[in-house]
Amino acid sequence: MDKREFIEKLQRTLAGGLSSSQVAENIRYYQEYIETELRRGKTEEEVLSQLGDPRLLAKSIIEANKRAGASYGSNREYDEELVEDGDGPEENGAFRKRFATGLMLPGWLMMIIMTVLVVVVIGIVTSLLSIFAPVIIAGLAVLLAVKVFQSFRNGTK
Repeated sequence: MDKREFIEKLQRTLAGGLSSSQVAENIRYYQEYIETELRRGKTEEEVLSQLGDPRLLAKSIIEANKRAGASYGSNREYDEELVEDGDGPEENGAFRKRFATGLMLPGWLMMIIMTVLVVVVIGIVTSLLSIFAPVIIAGLAVLLAVKVFQSFRNGTK
């Protein structure tokens, strides 16, 4: 099987489970990947054998999209996708988040952003509590005084 046959089989199989834009994006990725590997000196046979059966690859891509909630024809604005930060699907690179806007952030940066957001939310909550704490304490003291007064009044009758 040559590169053209591989891409055609991949495209046909992807078309059965993904939107046309998702199919085009995946086909473009694998075409670029194959070309990059060929420029690095690998033979077409080596590259295609690393990728494996195009139908199995396509089914894996479709399943990954289903698990990520990206169904056929989905038009969600904030659809996320995990992408490997490596030269190809077989390499174990660092994971990144790709948002529908095309913005890709490394996982460590996402963790820092999430940590900062959590700290900010905790700071806001504690600030609000410190502002309203005197009011809450005064209200609880008044309620306690009323209850004590009522029980004292009911006990003396």
